[in-house]
Amino acid sequence: MRKLQFILLTIIMGISAANAQENLKYQLPPESILKLADYQRPPAVTIDSHNEYMLLTYRNTYKTLDDLNQTEISLAGLRVNPVTNISSSASYLNNLKIRKVKDNEPVQVKGLPDNPRITYLSWSPDETKVAFTNTTDKGVELWVMEFATAQATRLTDAVVNANLGNPINWFRDSKSILIRLLPAQRPALIDPKKALPEGPTISVSDGEKAQNRTYQDMLKNPTDEANFVTLTTAELYKVELSGKKTLFKTADIYAGENFSPDGNYLLITTIRKPFSYIVPLNRFPQQTVVYDLSGNAVKTVNDVPLTEVMPKGFMAVRTGKRSLNWRADEPATLFYAEALDKGDPKNEVPFRDAVYTWKAPFDKTPELLTKTELRFSGIVWGNASIAVLMEEWYDTRRVKTSLFNPSALSQGLKLVSDRNYQDIYSDPGNFETRKNQYGRYALTIDGDRIFLVGDGFTPKGQFPFIDELNVKTLKTKRLYQSGYTDKMEEILDITDVTKGEVLVRLQSKNEYPNYFIRNLKKRIAPIQITHFQNPFESIAHVYKELIKYKRADGVELSGTLYLPAGYDRKTKTEKLPLLIWAYPAEYKDKNSAGQSAANPNEFTFPYYGSFVYWVTRGYAVLDDAAFPIVGEGKTEPNDTFVEQLVANAKAAIDAVDSLGYINRRKVAVGGHSYGAFMTANLLTHSNLFACGIARSGAYNRTLTPFGFQSEQRNYWESADVYNAMSPFMHADMMKTPILLVHGEADNNPGTFTLQTERYFQALKGLGAPARMVILPKEQHSYVARENILHLLWEQDSFLEKYLKK
Repeated sequence: MRKLQFILLTIIMGISAANAQENLKYQLPPESILKLADYQRPPAVTIDSHNEYMLLTYRNTYKTLDDLNQTEISLAGLRVNPVTNISSSASYLNNLKIRKVKDNEPVQVKGLPDNPRITYLSWSPDETKVAFTNTTDKGVELWVMEFATAQATRLTDAVVNANLGNPINWFRDSKSILIRLLPAQRPALIDPKKALPEGPTISVSDGEKAQNRTYQDMLKNPTDEANFVTLTTAELYKVELSGKKTLFKTADIYAGENFSPDGNYLLITTIRKPFSYIVPLNRFPQQTVVYDLSGNAVKTVNDVPLTEVMPKGFMAVRTGKRSLNWRADEPATLFYAEALDKGDPKNEVPFRDAVYTWKAPFDKTPELLTKTELRFSGIVWGNASIAVLMEEWYDTRRVKTSLFNPSALSQGLKLVSDRNYQDIYSDPGNFETRKNQYGRYALTIDGDRIFLVGDGFTPKGQFPFIDELNVKTLKTKRLYQSGYTDKMEEILDITDVTKGEVLVRLQSKNEYPNYFIRNLKKRIAPIQITHFQNPFESIAHVYKELIKYKRADGVELSGTLYLPAGYDRKTKTEKLPLLIWAYPAEYKDKNSAGQSAANPNEFTFPYYGSFVYWVTRGYAVLDDAAFPIVGEGKTEPNDTFVEQLVANAKAAIDAVDSLGYINRRKVAVGGHSYGAFMTANLLTHSNLFACGIARSGAYNRTLTPFGFQSEQRNYWESADVYNAMSPFMHADMMKTPILLVHGEADNNPGTFTLQTERYFQALKGLGAPARMVILPKEQHSYVARENILHLLWEQDSFLEKYLKK
């Protein structure tokens, strides 16, 4: 019987040699889906640290195919437009409005360019202005907007170089901007198709292990190197608000500029040669120099060599200074970490890292601040006597947080927490910060108190909280905990410790998120300060529930279940087809794997990245279904990847089926990226699903031989694991219809478009029922309106054909 079904499906899919291709133009999804997908996005909100002004930024819901159809060069991990000199995947704002927080109506910013394409918004240190770039057909301009007048002004022509990211840095006085501009004498780019090579391209392995992940868009030859230099080289200019320009530093490859908190020094990092053909630009040689405000070199503080060779493992780091940055609470002090284990996690040492500070003018030896048991992961600075040190270790999912006194190092570290960071129920929260006298974010300190804001996940639901921590006793006191059972509350900022004012965002499953001011000292309702409307009213009355269930081995699982509006949950006469959308996650213990971060009161925000749209088409949807992959002790999660995938899927179907809502013979599964990889494996190794949708996945793990996702072992160490997990290796077992979708220009490490093309060829060659859709111009995530709406049509047609019928 199963063989007959397979033959019939092969015929229906129309993948015979006589009808292998379809010349199909872009299609639109059904009206109920189109109504949800083709909406106008409400503005995003940013509020200054004084809680005075609100900046509202607007952008189109989607890009267009024309937006993607631009000239592009891919070099050293970059994808840039060589005409405009900015990332070819940049997302642009198309309008700005401002509003005083205490007012009701926003004010349109005047003087914006025609058809603005705005990005890289950068607030001035005094928060009275915002600088930004505008991209024209000819290039990138520098603009500034003043809050007091709501007036925007252009400061430069289209000569800004944004190829290496944000080109804007404010001087401390908020009166001038340091900006990267195209060099006055810039060579023309070389056409790779016309350049005649002077010899072959040669790479050499000298015996050192260089176990790098699979990167895309690497340099390939001397022509690429020359074009990379042309595109990334810039001159640094000081631009005053009047538009006056002064050359600050001559042409170089500037990878980062950072003023000291007092504004008297400037930390500049440049990229040096030799370049690499196997790693991206962030691992090219770099030099970091401190300059004064006249552009004179004060001290070379770091020289990083080419880093092609790294030890194996996620906790591997290069040797030498790293994480070099300014200390937020002092005028001009650098801090950095250095590995004590040679950067190799395999080396057993009492301390992994040493952390140093280095005061300007850097004429003395750096001072040892502390040593860390785990890998250094950051410091939240407070003042001369209070700071927070953070350490982590991936293999055990361990994170440590400690208080210390930067002025009395002999006092040592005071442990605040030492926990498994995947154990979200025990998360103590993040330390609250606010801008200090230097305009840098530092710990919010009130006497002996500092503050923690937590997401508040518990077995009974999510209840965000604010705790105060006494730095002397290390005891915590709960100041506030959300008590909503019908809404979701997010604590965004403690805006005024003295007054007890807190900025929060409230939402429910059918109420769009809006901003409120809550007063912890006054027992009054929070005051609403934005009034954004729900753009998805058509699904306001669908049924939504967080369901919890168990895997066969006892691991707790969960997912958010949606049922069509009006579905009779009492009689359950109609048995619905079920769609499951998921993404696997690796854990080191079953307890953490069973915890849920889902909130049933979160606003239902349908988007192309899930199946929620199909609740309007008569499907039940289990969204964000938990698919944990657990490996406790010395066992790695992927050792039993396929078995655990199938167990997760069976548990999910059993759970919804036990509620009486579905026809378990009509279940589909889908996922994006690693979720696509999951989908192909489930269809290959189980009989649980009628069909599946896999988008932008990787299906042959031998093409990512030095690790993938959370797998640290290489192929030659665990060939059986790589082969067992690769759907491509088991294509002969595939008998279930699958829709494969991929972006034509995927730039994500490992998920080359070739992965889907080769997998489809294997399935077709073996007679499996498959359909492949390559979306023009798209990268790993899809952004063009035409492609997204067609994708929704493809998915709907596929599901109607292989699930409903």
